[in-house]
Amino acid sequence: MPGPTRSEGFGAMLEGIAQQTGQSVEQVEKGFLEQNRPTSLLGRFSTTEEIANMVVYVCSQQASATSGTALRVDGGVVRSIA
Repeated sequence: MPGPTRSEGFGAMLEGIAQQTGQSVEQVEKGFLEQNRPTSLLGRFSTTEEIANMVVYVCSQQASATSGTALRVDGGVVRSIA
């Protein structure tokens, strides 16, 4: 279950907002997180590589005992599922 992820498309959207507002991409990203994802423990967007790393783990032998669970890659945005 990926959380806020700095994908190519989302990065382009942030760049567009930065150009329109005269802010840096970093300022736009920080403002977005503060306003829309204030519970983020990571304090930044996950990378697509971090999401891919979880997929690789889940598909690997190391995850053989992992079952029946939701695996979150959200940087702590969601405090609990239940």
